[in-house]
Amino acid sequence: MAFLNRGAGTMGQTNPPFMSGVPELLLLRLLAQREMYGYELVKSIRLVTGEAISLGEGVIYPVLHNLERGGALKAKRRSVDGRTRVYYRLTAKGRKRLDRLHGEWQRIESGISAALGPVNHVST
Repeated sequence: MAFLNRGAGTMGQTNPPFMSGVPELLLLRLLAQREMYGYELVKSIRLVTGEAISLGEGVIYPVLHNLERGGALKAKRRSVDGRTRVYYRLTAKGRKRLDRLHGEWQRIESGISAALGPVNHVST
C-alpha cells in the first residue's frame, strides 16, 4: 500500500493533498542518476527520504507509465536472474521536465519556509 489514510483531514494522513506531484519529481530525480526498475525505485524513495515518504508500487507504476507515454522516460525489458524487469531511464524531455519541476518545488519550498519562519510575537 502506498500511503495510509488514517482519518479525515491531513492529520495522521501520510498522503496529504500537498503531496500531488511529489512522486513524479522523486522518480525523475532518481532516474536522472541512473536507470532503475520499479521496485528499486520504491525502495530508493524510502531510503533517500529517510522513510518520510513511502510510495507503493500502486503509486509508482501509474506515474512511470504516464511519464513513459509522455516521452519523459524510456523503458527497456531485461532478464535478470531468470526474471524479466522493466528498467526506466530519463530522456532529454524527462530532464527538462525534472528541471521545471525542481524549479517549481524550490519556489514552493522557499515560500513555505518564509511562512513558517520565526514567529515575531508583538507584546501589547
